[in-house]
Amino acid sequence: MSDIKRLTAPQIRAHAPDGLAALLVDAVDSGASVGFLAPLGHAEAASWWQGVAEEAERGVRHVWASYGDDGALSGVITLIRATMPNQPHRADIAKLLVHRTARGRGLGRRLLATAERAALDEGLTLLVLDTETGSPAESLYRSAGWTRAGSVPGYALTPAGSPHPTTYYYKELAGARATGP
Repeated sequence: MSDIKRLTAPQIRAHAPDGLAALLVDAVDSGASVGFLAPLGHAEAASWWQGVAEEAERGVRHVWASYGDDGALSGVITLIRATMPNQPHRADIAKLLVHRTARGRGLGRRLLATAERAALDEGLTLLVLDTETGSPAESLYRSAGWTRAGSVPGYALTPAGSPHPTTYYYKELAGARATGP
C-alpha cells in the first residue's frame, strides 16, 4: 500500500465521482453504519463528497486517503474541526472507511494515527468520534488508546434501516499545545 496523503479540496472534487464515492458505497454495502441507508447510490455518494470538498476548502474538514498498489482508493479518514468559539481545542474523527478488500492489514490504524498526528500538529488537545456499538471499529479505537464515553440506544439506523446504539469515544492528545485565548 502506498503512503497516506492529505487531499486538497480540488483533489477531493476530482476523486468524488469515482474513488471516494465507490469507497463510501462499499462501506454501506458492507453494512457499515456511516450515516447512509442501503442501497446508497453512486451519485448520492459522489454528491456527499462534493460537500466534503467545500468543507475542506473552508478549512473545517481535512481528508487523508490511501491507495492500493493498483492505484485504487483503499481507505480514507476525515477530521472535522469544531467551529464553536469555546471549542478551538477539539475535533471529530469521521468517516474512517477502509475498502473491504484492504481490511485486516492495519490500514484503519494507520489512517487513524495519521489524523491523530495531524490534530496534534495543529495544537488540538481532544478528539471525539462515534461508532456503531458492537462494530469491529470499537476494538480498533480501544486498542489505539481511545476512551469509551458511553452509548446511546437507538441513536442511528443501520444501513438496513434498523435502530442501533452508538458508542462515543474520546482521546486526549498528549503534548498538544492549547489553542485557546
